[in-house]
Amino acid sequence: MRIAVTGGKGGTGKSMVATALAVELAKNHKVLLADLDVDCPDDHLILSIERRKEKDVMLEVPELIEEKCIKCGKCAEVCRENAVLFQKEKGPSFMLEQCTACTACMIACPVGAIGRKSIRAGKIYLGSGYGLDFISGELEPGQKESSPIVNATKEVIAHKEDNYDFIIVDTAAGTHCSVIAAVRGCSVALPVAEPTPMGSHDLNLILELLHELKIPAEGVLNKEGIGNRKLAEDVFEEHHVEICSIIPYKREIAELYSRGIPIEDESIKALAKKVQGWKK
Repeated sequence: MRIAVTGGKGGTGKSMVATALAVELAKNHKVLLADLDVDCPDDHLILSIERRKEKDVMLEVPELIEEKCIKCGKCAEVCRENAVLFQKEKGPSFMLEQCTACTACMIACPVGAIGRKSIRAGKIYLGSGYGLDFISGELEPGQKESSPIVNATKEVIAHKEDNYDFIIVDTAAGTHCSVIAAVRGCSVALPVAEPTPMGSHDLNLILELLHELKIPAEGVLNKEGIGNRKLAEDVFEEHHVEICSIIPYKREIAELYSRGIPIEDESIKALAKKVQGWKK
């Protein structure tokens, strides 16, 4: 069972919830924790897990064959990522840091003037600790498109999926392409919210996204005790999403988190019990 821990705003506690939940579930189940925030993976730091590189993520990106190019501009017309800069006098130039290797330009070229070359776009890491297995993707410095790294990491997960009772997917913040890629295929999502105006605004965005993707959601209210709790509650209620866990704002939680020690709190144990019920 794949469970996405996600949320609109950064800093709401997604990684804290994902790591703590994974550790708690691993006490009685086979668990894989997948860090798919590939722009800034940090679950291994939170759990003090030493990663080892499993593989490079290579992309086949376009390379111009100048002697064949007729400067028609078809390649630029079909590029949805705006990774092709076309000038009538010079022809196309490829901005590979924005390319997602979709090959649309290669297909559109009427004279076969666009070849392929491989570049390293990211890496995939494995590790283990606290009774669970761990996988994470990481975008190569200088690259801008993170979705291919998320998808490549998910391919590795797919080959291992039958070995686990639970796969906890920690997504990036926001509602952009890599978040969409990360939550696709999950049975349920746990959107993590904080009781602040910005947190509530961005919670509305992630709930709208989950609705569009037809992924069921159960809410997690983190940092209870600060801000105005009703702000988040109203957004959850508007989207008909039940709050299944309320995590208090406590110094002990912050101290454990900062020291790379899994969070021990009754709220996490209650959340794990709830999740185990979904499996049944």
